Amino acid sequence: MKKFLLITGGVMLLLILAAGGYGYYLYDSVQETVDSQMHVELERNESSGREGEVNMDEFEPVSFLLIGVDSEGVQEGLSDTMIVVTVNPDEDSMRMVSLPRDTRVEIPGYDMMDKINHAYGFGGPELAIATVENYLDIPLDYFMTVNMDGFEEMVDSVGGVTVENPFAFDQNSIDFEEGELDLNGKEALAYVRMRSEDPRGDMGRNERQRQVVNALVDEGAQFSSITRVESILDAVGSNVVTNLDFAKMRKLFDNYASARHNQDTLEIEGSGETIDGIWYLQVPDEERERVSSELRAHLELDDAENDGVAASSEEDE
Repeated sequence: MKKFLLITGGVMLLLILAAGGYGYYLYDSVQETVDSQMHVELERNESSGREGEVNMDEFEPVSFLLIGVDSEGVQEGLSDTMIVVTVNPDEDSMRMVSLPRDTRVEIPGYDMMDKINHAYGFGGPELAIATVENYLDIPLDYFMTVNMDGFEEMVDSVGGVTVENPFAFDQNSIDFEEGELDLNGKEALAYVRMRSEDPRGDMGRNERQRQVVNALVDEGAQFSSITRVESILDAVGSNVVTNLDFAKMRKLFDNYASARHNQDTLEIEGSGETIDGIWYLQVPDEERERVSSELRAHLELDDAENDGVAASSEEDE
């Protein structure tokens, strides 16, 4: 069920269309949309724990920060969703962890502890990346940001999506019955935003986001969606920003896409605490370190150290 994430859904639609052999015009249109409308360069220091840029031609493990924002502009406002994704092509696997927006973290350069979703508001994707890198002790190679309101356009551009709803609830004056549902863009956005009635809170909401993008990608892969190319390009190009250019997206699609069939979703757990009148999610250090260790291992960041230990052990024997 858990294939890709809400934030990557629009980008996946572009790659599916570009890779589908539908002619030069379509390929050229997708490339133009990505490189002229979506792509931005980041002003930031080298990724934490990474020497140089990740080499996707050599199938090195790669990492992403996926950001959903609630604002009219895709590069402003607070982040509503932050998800870290790591991909290891040797293992043909993905790991992902959703960071609840109320998680209390250190904001680099601000000498303060604050909610993690404030980092994007303070300093855009650069500061959001630096904050998550500092918190989880991993490098983040690429980011994607999507305007959550714009996601409504993406769903409508493929003619709606079908999902399996695990329990009935109401959101934004829309009744969602238990079972199979056909959703238009407005309904899909309300479906993924509900949190108050979900016993799992942010975790349950993130699960519904993954479910909807699953359906979005499936719809985009249908041949009938080719008739909707212009609306797909308009929706994605207006609402997604990333430091991946089209060439890198193609490498990612060609060399790493099969990893989506072997996914493991990690959950980071904590407890609520009110500090100076503000509610935070406090994550114990050992819990943060547990998640960090799993992601670092998946990125093979500790291999050299572990190889050295193994070599020493063999010499001792």
